[in-house]
Amino acid sequence: MNWKFEAIDKLKGYEAHKLALENIPREIRRLEISAESIRSAITDGTPVVGGGSTREDVMLSNIVHREELERTLKQTRAWVKLVEDSLAVLDDEERLTLERFYIHRTKGGVDRLCSELGLEKTAVYGRRDKALRHFTLALYGTIET
Repeated sequence: MNWKFEAIDKLKGYEAHKLALENIPREIRRLEISAESIRSAITDGTPVVGGGSTREDVMLSNIVHREELERTLKQTRAWVKLVEDSLAVLDDEERLTLERFYIHRTKGGVDRLCSELGLEKTAVYGRRDKALRHFTLALYGTIET
């Protein structure tokens, strides 16, 4: 496994995962509200051959969806914490470098980073590699493939 590429992938997905931490609870709440509006199945009617009612199916689907989102939320929290804990061991310059290269990529970001750090491009790329190595070690404990 190439741990460096795995670390880069984590950095590139960091902002999306953080956004998911906001969106997943909203979606769970929306489903809870939706579940409140699903009427109970009528029990005095003639049984439907081959299964339950559409209302029951909608209710079960809602419950399953919320449970899946709860699991996803738990996994996403753990994922974000792992990345944040690994970023926390970096110094300010290392973190800024990785943010500009992978987390908040913008056109001209390398040139702006060169200007901010007072370095040539080759030196900035060297700092990026060093910061990525440090992050990968903090994240996985190894950089060997």
